[in-house]
Amino acid sequence: MRVFIIAGEPSGDKLGGALMAGLRTLVPDVTFDGVGGGEMQAQGLTSRFDMSELSIMGIMEVLPKYRHLKRRIAQTAQTVIDTAPDVMITIDSPDFCLRVARLVKASSTIRTVHYVAPTVWAWRPKRADHMAEVIDHVLALFPFEPPYMQAAGMDCDFVGHPVVSEPQPSVQDVDNFRVQYGMEAADPLLLVLPGSRRGEVSRLAPRLGAALRPVLAAHPGLRVVVPAAAPVAELVIAAVADWPLVPKVLDPRGLDVETAANAKRVAFAAADAALAASGTVALELAAADTPMVSIYDMNWLSRRIVQRMMQIDTTNLINIVSETRTVPEFIGAQCRSDLIAQGVLDLLQDPEPQRAAMRTTMDLLGRNGEDPGLRAAQAVLARL
Repeated sequence: MRVFIIAGEPSGDKLGGALMAGLRTLVPDVTFDGVGGGEMQAQGLTSRFDMSELSIMGIMEVLPKYRHLKRRIAQTAQTVIDTAPDVMITIDSPDFCLRVARLVKASSTIRTVHYVAPTVWAWRPKRADHMAEVIDHVLALFPFEPPYMQAAGMDCDFVGHPVVSEPQPSVQDVDNFRVQYGMEAADPLLLVLPGSRRGEVSRLAPRLGAALRPVLAAHPGLRVVVPAAAPVAELVIAAVADWPLVPKVLDPRGLDVETAANAKRVAFAAADAALAASGTVALELAAADTPMVSIYDMNWLSRRIVQRMMQIDTTNLINIVSETRTVPEFIGAQCRSDLIAQGVLDLLQDPEPQRAAMRTTMDLLGRNGEDPGLRAAQAVLARL
């Protein structure tokens, strides 16, 4: 069996790695081609080009890269057509992946599977109809998504989210982490996660640093750790240098994929709270039972356009899946250091309601069930 698989950012790379591991379990002689990062490469993929070329978000951020991305879309689609795999699996990154799928479908009958349903329940509901023109089968992360995809004419299976099956650190792992970084057991620990894209880090890091000042004034013993994504680690180190308390940056560069992932999981488990850019990191924090404050902002024009398209009042996945609003969010015009700081102070004072919502979210996403990567692989094979 030959699979062409594409991911464009770290969260998609994680999904792709889990799916590939599931396919390898079920079809030992499977071979992979495509585009992906370290997680997928660890499962046998030699990426056609660096995945970071596709990790761009926001309308104004994409424009300078448009011609290059257009060439990559054409090159990737032609490679799929020329190699004629049994199935092409695209993971999230719809602006790139669905354009590739459209070119592939225009010139072949190759089966197309898209992993991660578009958030039509949040904004731009017509995307499902356009997607159905080029995608045969959708793998959904959330249990409420299949009806939306099926109504548009696509096969769709809820497969759960791989985050629910990731190993969690032991108490000893957490104790060792604190000792390694000179922390006492009673020291409160705050994680700060400024994002995995360069634009996110550049835009959010100054506000995060400013937000820490009143938090540190109220909690002078607070320790701060910043787990950095490898593509932006150097930028993160430079950005935090003038924060009121220079944090410990966890730099994954030079580490193998599993060592880096484990170090991140231990940091998540050791933390009392987190201040994080909005995204799938919310689920990783929920798996570690670490409550959070969620923030995000875009270029001014991108922000205005997205605000007009939004159909729900929250972007945080814990709020959405648990049908609560326990995770405080500071998005767009509300992404101000003073508001963020108060959100962190409130969270540190009373984290328990959010922890209950996180446990509900993990249960709904399949915790203690069959491995989601294996479920995704089974779904792909069952409909081939």
